[in-house]
Amino acid sequence: MPMTRSSFTRLCWVSLAFTILVILWGAFVRATGAGAGCGSHWPLCNGEVIPRAESVETLIEFSHRITSGIAFLFVLAVALLAARVFPRGHRVRRMAVIALVLMVLEAGIGAGLVLFELVADNQSMARALFMAVHLGNTFLLLAAMTLTAHWSGGGRPIRLDASRRLRNWMIGCLFGTLLIGMSGAVAALGDTLFPAGSLQEALSQDLSPTSHVLIHLRKYHPLIAVFVSLALFGLISRIRDRRPSPETRRWVNRLNVLLLVQLTAGAANILLLAPIYMQILHLLLADALWICLVVSCASALAEEPRAASAASASTRTDTASAPEPLPS
Repeated sequence: MPMTRSSFTRLCWVSLAFTILVILWGAFVRATGAGAGCGSHWPLCNGEVIPRAESVETLIEFSHRITSGIAFLFVLAVALLAARVFPRGHRVRRMAVIALVLMVLEAGIGAGLVLFELVADNQSMARALFMAVHLGNTFLLLAAMTLTAHWSGGGRPIRLDASRRLRNWMIGCLFGTLLIGMSGAVAALGDTLFPAGSLQEALSQDLSPTSHVLIHLRKYHPLIAVFVSLALFGLISRIRDRRPSPETRRWVNRLNVLLLVQLTAGAANILLLAPIYMQILHLLLADALWICLVVSCASALAEEPRAASAASASTRTDTASAPEPLPS
């Protein structure tokens, strides 16, 4: 029985949800220092296909690898089925292939962290750079998977003649949100490697000139988050001013709520000294916000401004109702 487009769309959303769970589990691996649970071996774990779980760290890391493999199979299945459900050159097929390529890169970056031993207690800048790139690729992967699901479910293609000012504002917000995520990955690494016993101690670490560079880098994350959040609120206002369709309005409203909740969670994460559960919740909200932003932008750019369409309709009506000239 051939797969229908509605079934394909459900598979896309399930694949996206499972991938988010894998991402959160990866954050748990980093926060608990279990990244070295399989030693410096990849794809084997401690040199074995199925290792003996001699430690909790091995169990945590190996389970992350298993779930990552399942997520890869999900994305591979979506790419293969997209080629059967949609015609050649369709945007869903192209985006599904992009998601597959990004998933392969995701696995490659994860393998690099293990093979170069940039896990556990490693405090090098190389690890920080790997973490930032890892998070950036993760966000791009989520964007590709989101657009595959959105477009397969009936989302219209982006209009190339959309407002240039709006497009530039969206590009800036997307890039800024990506920067928030990458800086957040470095900040989370600093919180994991250099935990503070109190808020006063954390502030002292941030201000001390002798502190590790990862401690100094983590203080930029909240500053970037505040500035980009203001830009996001501005984008939400611009989209609403265009009187969007009910679907676009729903996604924008979700984006607005998630942005407020995320700012609150970020503040709580700082005040509570970044406990593991808050780090994971913060990352979950970041993923959800990114997905809402991607769909909001895609949906808004697919629409013709209501004012312009109303003016165009009025012009057509006036032209149609105008009396024909009398024959000479």
